[in-house]
Amino acid sequence: MATSKEMTAGPALPLIFNFTLPLLLGNLLQQTYSLVDAAIVGKFLGINSLASVGASSSVIFLILGFCNGCSCGFGIPVAQKFGARDYSTMRRYVSVSLQLSVVLSVIIAIITSLYCADILRLIRTPENIFDDAYAYLLVTFIGVPCTFLYNLLSSVIRALGDSKTPFWFLLFSTILNILLDFFCILVLDWGVLGASVATVFSQGVSALLCYLYMYRRFQILKSTPNERKFQPKLAKTLMYIGVPMGLQFSITAIGSIMLQSANNALGTACVAAFTSAIRIKMFFICPFESLGIAMATYSGQNYGAGKPERIWTGIKVSSLMMIIYAAFTFVVLILGSRFLALLFVDASEIEILKNTELYLHVSCYFFPTLGLLCILRYTIQGAGYTNLAMLSGVSEMIARTLVSLYAVPVWGFIAVCFGDPSAWIAADLFLIPAFIYVYRRLKKMVALS
Repeated sequence: MATSKEMTAGPALPLIFNFTLPLLLGNLLQQTYSLVDAAIVGKFLGINSLASVGASSSVIFLILGFCNGCSCGFGIPVAQKFGARDYSTMRRYVSVSLQLSVVLSVIIAIITSLYCADILRLIRTPENIFDDAYAYLLVTFIGVPCTFLYNLLSSVIRALGDSKTPFWFLLFSTILNILLDFFCILVLDWGVLGASVATVFSQGVSALLCYLYMYRRFQILKSTPNERKFQPKLAKTLMYIGVPMGLQFSITAIGSIMLQSANNALGTACVAAFTSAIRIKMFFICPFESLGIAMATYSGQNYGAGKPERIWTGIKVSSLMMIIYAAFTFVVLILGSRFLALLFVDASEIEILKNTELYLHVSCYFFPTLGLLCILRYTIQGAGYTNLAMLSGVSEMIARTLVSLYAVPVWGFIAVCFGDPSAWIAADLFLIPAFIYVYRRLKKMVALS
């Protein structure tokens, strides 16, 4: 029998660490099959195919980021009501969030699929990789409902203090995805299309299994027919929290699209280097994202329980863990970036290897700023102040846009390398005072209650 777990009492460090660990393993699995996709495509299909997979990565982040943000946002009221032990309202939120997710994901899938080619032209995708990039992006867009459903179900389960169950389904999805990659690309000879089909299919299967397991094994989610009815008031609350979180991801991605568009204009070699570097970077920044997601649940539960002082304690212990990991990652990437780049391209591709190494070296110097960003942003979101978190995304977008428009045309790929670090710094400059404001508001609310 699966169990929920409260994080409103007890030492913060072991609670957050134990909750983060399955999240981290899950994120690493996601990045592993992202790495495997790119590695198989790069090694077996060539540099142009690798570039076609990476050419639209920021667009995929724009759309799937919105879906993932909404999913995380929908889980916040669930965590808050769970922390307050209002289980009936919690179940109502779960039911309404599932209904909203179906409608939103289908609408997004239809609209993005119709405009897929126009999007690729807008970001100046090179003609020699356009067809493969279109096939990869179109299948990804069609599979949006699968991604949305899995992330929502995972968010709900995490809101109950269980970060282990989503990990097991993700493990299954990762293994299935890797097997299907080899089958679709090497056996069926579907090329880049096969990589996207493998990913979407494995996510869909994982989402279905997660749904069946959740309602059969979590007794606290067993709802009555009345609790399963659509309730506009709860839907409004979910949209008020979820949409700003989704927009925060999307706004951030707009800056990434600008940066990728500027990089695409530098040629196929830079696109390939950017693709491999991004895959490696995303793998190594998983712990920062995992700590942030853990803090969203931790913050939401303690907000619901009326314990703001525990939220501040969580900030301190999660920041300590983040600094330790950032130091470890710095050493690994400074020494091993060239070796990691060889996973994607042959040793003869000197320019691509050099640019990949340069991008990773620049990024790892600024990882502590990214770690702080994740911790503060998700903590603010968990307390329900999602509009503030969205504004931090605006700061990122502005920074990346300025780099794309003014720095990349002058300094080339080295400016691309500084695009993300500039955005992280800009976001932190907003989030630090924003958290101070939120924390003071929470303390005042508790004092008045």
